[in-house]
Amino acid sequence: MSTELLTTAVDCFWLFFGGVLVFFMQTGFTMVEAGFTRSKNTGNIIMKNIVDFMFGSIIYWVIGYGLMYGKGNGFIGIPFGDMFMNGMAGAENMDYTALFFQTVFCATSATIVSGAMAERTNFKAYCIYSAAISLFIYPIAGHWVWGGGWLSEIGFHDFAGSAIVHMLGGTLSFVGAAILGPRIGKYTKDGRTNVIPGHNILIGALGVLILWVGWFGFNPASTGGLSDGGVQTAAKVFITTNLAACTAAIVTMFFTWFRYGKPDVSMTLNGVLGGLVAITAPCDLVTPFASIIIGAVGAILMCLSIPFIDTKLKIDDPVGAISVHGVCGLWGTLSVGLFASDTTAGAELLGLFYGGGLKTLGVQALGAVSLIAWAAVIGAVLFLVLRKVGILRATPREEVEGLDSTEHGLASAYPDFVTSYNENKSF
Repeated sequence: MSTELLTTAVDCFWLFFGGVLVFFMQTGFTMVEAGFTRSKNTGNIIMKNIVDFMFGSIIYWVIGYGLMYGKGNGFIGIPFGDMFMNGMAGAENMDYTALFFQTVFCATSATIVSGAMAERTNFKAYCIYSAAISLFIYPIAGHWVWGGGWLSEIGFHDFAGSAIVHMLGGTLSFVGAAILGPRIGKYTKDGRTNVIPGHNILIGALGVLILWVGWFGFNPASTGGLSDGGVQTAAKVFITTNLAACTAAIVTMFFTWFRYGKPDVSMTLNGVLGGLVAITAPCDLVTPFASIIIGAVGAILMCLSIPFIDTKLKIDDPVGAISVHGVCGLWGTLSVGLFASDTTAGAELLGLFYGGGLKTLGVQALGAVSLIAWAAVIGAVLFLVLRKVGILRATPREEVEGLDSTEHGLASAYPDFVTSYNENKSF
């Protein structure tokens, strides 16, 4: 085997390995969403997360990849020559590897929205907007940054998806949850906010830990390979990613401890995710010390934004996806303009704190505003149309009874517990 073929094989394996870890994150998202919501909707949540990957894989293969990476203009790739990956089956061609890696990223962006709109969304509507995210919302945004589009031309940097995956998903979550409305019983007529606890914090915690493991594929494998300096960059990304997550969890734990009198479990778990989301854009360009600051700031923003969205804006987000992915994704995107450092191998960007002035920060801000506007406008049109035709939200009866039963004919995700409960009631 020639050196060139060996290098290609190693790079392909690295992307496949990372892609498998990112695919496994679907398990984590499913468990977080299920654990943080009520048991009567567990089967529905499982179905939604499976739909994200089923639909996303087919749709992204057919047209999404072409929209994202096809030759076109600064706004959109022209997919027709690349539909079904035509003409890309060379033995030394990494396009198939890139297709798989980007497919799992696409599914991640779609599944973020599921959590924010959980427990009251009609399953038909979910299938439609999940498909739309994979069909054109994610691919077009991805083209702007990773497909040679206009944002990449002006120097916008998003290494692994704080903006393209998480901020995009968080924005869609915000718009979708606002248009959908809160769960029955969440807010009272006199303006009070009721807590609707999830049914299993253990499942939620396991989901967060699985996501943490998956992020070690999400970020380091975004080097695209191990050759040409990829090993050095990946090694650094492992460290910055982990430090940001740990710092965010610590800051969240102490923040809730001081504010509420006790360290909050669910908030600390979300703190881990907030730190991971925030570091995803700058992880290749920042020092380990900077990653700690990024994680800490992300945690504080998350801790402040979750109650603000819940009690002030009255937007019901059962899992905190808007704050974790939207707010922390925005912060991670902007942090590139502050902390990008030339001490990182291969760095071409300098942040404000490293002598780069306001240029990089301005580019990152422009990119963030543009991506938020894209997701917000398209998402609003999509969700309003679904609401107009009457299929966005489950009926009150369906919501109260539980979507497991009304949408999927599943009496309970835990039939043994239901049986035991009914038997005990008979005595």
